[in-house]
Amino acid sequence: MRLQFILVEVLQGLRRNATMVVSVVLVTFVSLTFVGAAALLQTQVTKLKGDWYDLVEVSVFLCPDGSTVPTCAEGEATEDQIAAVEEAIATELDDVVSTTYFESQAEAFEAFSARYPDGYQGTQLTEDDMQASYRLQLADPEQYQVVDDVLGGRDGVEVVEDQRAAFEPLFLALNRASLVAVGLAAVMLLAAALLITTTIRLSAVSRRRETGIMRLVGASNLFVQLPFMLEGAIAALVGAVLAVGGLWLAVQYLVVDWLAESVDWVNYVTTADVLAIAPLLLGVAVALAVASSVVTLHRYTRV
Repeated sequence: MRLQFILVEVLQGLRRNATMVVSVVLVTFVSLTFVGAAALLQTQVTKLKGDWYDLVEVSVFLCPDGSTVPTCAEGEATEDQIAAVEEAIATELDDVVSTTYFESQAEAFEAFSARYPDGYQGTQLTEDDMQASYRLQLADPEQYQVVDDVLGGRDGVEVVEDQRAAFEPLFLALNRASLVAVGLAAVMLLAAALLITTTIRLSAVSRRRETGIMRLVGASNLFVQLPFMLEGAIAALVGAVLAVGGLWLAVQYLVVDWLAESVDWVNYVTTADVLAIAPLLLGVAVALAVASSVVTLHRYTRV
């Protein structure tokens, strides 16, 4: 009987404040969509780093003829200088470097010709224009600075280049987009909390006579407040479900069916990632509704 009474009260409250309830649903939907988008962006950054950081290498370019770098004052790297670099890699960087590959000028030219058969930006290069280099794959991609400290500035070495630098602008842009999404989500969540508070307050004020009668017959605080709390929780949950559905559709049709088909060498987020963050969005919605309801009901229904 009590459960039936509470359900009836909840349905009546939702019907009486239908406009405000719809507003709560929409604002919660938008705010949690931003929260979910931020979480998915961070998941995408993590996947990209996991895939690409393990593949990127540190390139140690040896001195070519005509270089103006001080370490190349003697001209093209000599056999002794190359041997010294190899020894440093084998001894001082033994725990840092997992794989070492030496690319000669001929091999560099072959790779260049395969990539740019018509020349680079209209310029035809020869084998003498290429640089010999060492390609080092690190056990920990974050240890680039150790390699640079050991090999950078050594005679015969023109420059030590970390290929991760090519990806950092992309990761930075994604992280900033994630921060923007979080900021917008925070503003929208605040708006949702205020709307829920207003909705509950209006509902509580309009039903003060009913709650007063319930008090007279000995109803507890929880029994009086529970219908109002459920109204806010239901509206917020509907918004959260819509947010999850919207994110699922966006990922399915924009990422999985379109972007992944166009650019298939990137490990994108999938609908499974959306489902993984769904409990987070639902939990945020419930927590937001309950917290807003408790604060409001403490004033308008408590005696």
